[in-house]
Amino acid sequence: MAAIDTPLTFTVRRRAPELIVPAKPTPRELKLLSDIDDQESLRCQTPVILVYRSNPKMRNKNPASVIREALAKLLVFYYPFAGRLKEGPAGKLMVDCSAEGVLFIEAEADVTLSQIGDALPPPSPCMEELLYDVPGSSGILDSPLLLIQVTRLLCGGFIFAIRFNHTMTDGAGFVQFLSGLDEIARGATSPSTLPVWQRELLCSSDPLPITLTKGTPVDMVHKSLFFTTTEISAFRKLVPVHLQSCTTFEVLTACLWRCRTIALQPNPEDEMVIAMSLNTRKMFNPPLPVGYYGNVLANPFAISTARDLCNKPFAHALELVMKTKSDVTKEYIRSVSDLKAINGRYHYAGIRPYVVSDLTRLGIDEIDVGWGKAAFGGVCKGGAAIPGLSSFYIPYTNNKGESGIVILICLPNGVMDRFVKEINNMLVQAKDNEVLLEHVLLEHELPALSKL
Repeated sequence: MAAIDTPLTFTVRRRAPELIVPAKPTPRELKLLSDIDDQESLRCQTPVILVYRSNPKMRNKNPASVIREALAKLLVFYYPFAGRLKEGPAGKLMVDCSAEGVLFIEAEADVTLSQIGDALPPPSPCMEELLYDVPGSSGILDSPLLLIQVTRLLCGGFIFAIRFNHTMTDGAGFVQFLSGLDEIARGATSPSTLPVWQRELLCSSDPLPITLTKGTPVDMVHKSLFFTTTEISAFRKLVPVHLQSCTTFEVLTACLWRCRTIALQPNPEDEMVIAMSLNTRKMFNPPLPVGYYGNVLANPFAISTARDLCNKPFAHALELVMKTKSDVTKEYIRSVSDLKAINGRYHYAGIRPYVVSDLTRLGIDEIDVGWGKAAFGGVCKGGAAIPGLSSFYIPYTNNKGESGIVILICLPNGVMDRFVKEINNMLVQAKDNEVLLEHVLLEHELPALSKL
C-alpha cells in the first residue's frame, strides 16, 4: 500500500465573491419543499468538484466567464436556486424566490494538473481554498443555495467547485442542473430538460420523522481508497456460488460494512446498521414528471450484530446487503407514504446508520461546459452531512490508466488505520497472497496554500 503524501504547495488568488442573479426577471413567490427534501439529515451543504484539462479549442476562453454567463441564463429556469430558504409553521422549509442570487468566485492557482496528479480525488489538496467558504454563506436558512468557485490553473485546465444545499436537490437532480449549465455554456438557449418543481407530489399529511442524532464531534480523518477493477474482482473470490449475482456496489458495500465494524471495535451485541442511498425516480407508479429535481432518495437499511459481522463469513454481510436492496427495487413506490416508510425506519429505531451512496453512474464527470469530459467529478469528502456516517462511490481512472472506483471514507482518528488493515486482510485472503491495496490516495495531510 502506498499513500500519496508528496509535499505540494501552491497559491490561490481569488477575486471578491459576487452574487449571480437570473439574467431575466423571475417570479417572486414562496415554494414549499417536499417532505423528502425536508429531513434533518439533508439540511447540509454538499461540496462537489469537477476538474478539467486544457482544451486547445478553448484557449482564448475564460472558463469563469463562460460558466458565470451560462449560470445567469440557467437561473431563469431554476430560479428557486437564486432564492433563500425560510422556515414556516412547525419548521417546514420553503424557498423564498427572491432572486438574490448565488455566490460566485473567480480564482487562479499557480499549479498544473500534472503536479496535482493522483491527488485529484478527495480529500482534494486544500479544498478550502478551491471552494472558499465565504463567511456567513454556509447556513441552511437565509443563505445562498449555491456557492461556486472556478479556479484556473497554469496548464490551461481549471477546477470547477460547487457547494449546494442538499434540501433543494439530490445527486440526480443536481446533475440535471449541471447538464443544463453545460448545454447553455455550449450555446443552447435553454436546457433540453426543463426543471419541474411540483414538490407537493412528495408531501403528505403524515410528517416524516426528521430527528437524527449527530453525536459529539470527534477528531475525524478523511481518506480516499481507490479500488481497481482487478481488486474488485479479487473481492468476488470471497463470494459463494449462490450469491454470484451480486453487483459491484453490493460487494463493496458488504466489505466496507464488515471492515468498518471490525475497526470500530463496538460491543459484540451492538446493532450495526448500514443504509443504502438509492435513487427511486424510476420506481414511482405513476412516474414523477420528467425534469423533477427534488430529493427522491430512499435509504433502506440492513442490520446485524457486530458479533455476526465480525465472526461470520463475508457472505453474511453480503447476503443482508443484497436482500435489503432487492426488497426495495422489486417493488414500485406508489405514494410518498411508501417512500417515507423506507426512509423512516431507522429513525424510528433510534439507530445511527452508516450510509453509502453509489455515484458511479450519476454522470457528474460527463459535464462538459465546452472543455470536454471532466478528468474527475464527484463529491469532495465522505461524511459531508454527518461525519463518520456516510461514504460515496465515485468512478475514477488514475494516471496509470487503471479504472476503478474511489470510495470516500471518514472515520475517527485511530480507527482509519484499523479499517485499511482489515480491507487489506480481505484482499490477501481473496488473492491467496500478499497483494495489498496500493491506492490509498490521501489523508488530511494536505498541502498548505497561501490564503490571499
